Amino acid sequence: MLTRRQTLSLLGAAAAVAILPTTRSASASEPLKELRLGWQKNGVLALAKGTGALEKRFADRGIAITWAEFSSGPPLLEALGAGAIDFGPTGDVPPLFAQAAGGNLLYAGTYKGSSAGSAILVHKDSPFQTVADLKGKRVAFKRGSSAHNFTVKALRKAGLGITDIEAADLSPSDAAAAFASNQIDAWSIWDPYFAVAEKDAGTRVLTTAEGIVESWSYFLSNGDFTAAHGDVLGEILDELAKVGAAAQDDLDGTVAALSKITGVPADIQRVALTRKDFSLADVSTLGPDAVAYQQALADEFFQLQIIPKQLTVSDIVWKGRAS
Repeated sequence: MLTRRQTLSLLGAAAAVAILPTTRSASASEPLKELRLGWQKNGVLALAKGTGALEKRFADRGIAITWAEFSSGPPLLEALGAGAIDFGPTGDVPPLFAQAAGGNLLYAGTYKGSSAGSAILVHKDSPFQTVADLKGKRVAFKRGSSAHNFTVKALRKAGLGITDIEAADLSPSDAAAAFASNQIDAWSIWDPYFAVAEKDAGTRVLTTAEGIVESWSYFLSNGDFTAAHGDVLGEILDELAKVGAAAQDDLDGTVAALSKITGVPADIQRVALTRKDFSLADVSTLGPDAVAYQQALADEFFQLQIIPKQLTVSDIVWKGRAS
């Protein structure tokens, strides 16, 4: 059994962020020499990192790949918008905050996960039986993350608003520590952190996101990088789709590979990879349904005064490689 100490050690490791490269200006007239990728401990990009798929894809073009790890989407997109990295994955809410802040970035691609892979967790012996019971209680989630959206919608379904709880803005590692020490009443979180915490006998799932919110995630790219190297961006998405399809066809091998890459034990990794409707192969550019979902979310968060201005999501959707 995974102990609380092991759980916190694992989650704490995910909070470490590699030293970011300095910003650079991109020029289409200059061949790309370095592709800087931000990654999190889940999904097809993490798998590509472990297999060296992108390094192999660009080796004959002399493009070096560097990686920077992030514990959640908001700091990844801050680095992306500032030009410290070129490409990375995130959930649905972080791009809204980044666009509202004027970040220099574009939606490049999308992948759809499992709503069963996000949950609001409580302590096993807590008196809370429904989301409505969280009124007035301290609930942790990373502000601006997909868990923020899930929490808003879960509360609404229970007849509550975000102001009816005491929201604690905590990163996954900080929230894990606070949860383990009973400093918070509930924790809204996604896989693989959810799968890790769920393994603990002292944890109980209050609700998953099933029937509450869809699980859209996105690949975003720096605006200058995209303008200068759209051909490279297209190849990244193509390679990730291939990696994802191969991984989905060999789930046992994928469990072992991702466990090695992320440090998440294989049994826990398998739980995350076998959630209902989860597929690593579902990588594509943004279709109308993905854009419509983001626009509806942007409108909702503006109306709730969570983001400061009205957004037009299509303004920052990559239109594809120039012909």
